[in-house]
Amino acid sequence: METKFQIELVDEQTLLKIDFERMKRVVTKIFADAGYKKVTLEIAVVEAEPMHEMNVQFLGHDYPTDVLAFPMEDDKKRGIFEGNIVVCSDVAADLAKDYHWPPEDELLLYVTHGALHLVGYDDHAMEDAPVMHAKEREYLAYVDVDASHSREGE
Repeated sequence: METKFQIELVDEQTLLKIDFERMKRVVTKIFADAGYKKVTLEIAVVEAEPMHEMNVQFLGHDYPTDVLAFPMEDDKKRGIFEGNIVVCSDVAADLAKDYHWPPEDELLLYVTHGALHLVGYDDHAMEDAPVMHAKEREYLAYVDVDASHSREGE
């Protein structure tokens, strides 16, 4: 099967300037490294209110979150994946101040985090979190983002 990655950006916010090429490069690398050959992925960047609504609807959490990831089709045997990643520019802008780095890098972290979840990484168990966070730093470095200072100890 020929490798085909179709990644679309839906930008529904005005707060941040989105570097779609970096997003595309990092998710392409994550999915390729996981063995996928055909990927159709939509990355939506939204503001706090719609993210809050989705977080209530899909997870029952009454607040805006940083990232939600939705697999639609995941056939690892055939190397086919289809899904969505939704990230929140307002949350990125707020939290970037705490970690002393650009909000665009914080947003890229969310995209990376969502893509890693979609290919099978997990950070919900204490023993799995360090592995996933190391992968985040590795993939962010691939697109020239130094994430060594972000979220230390998380």
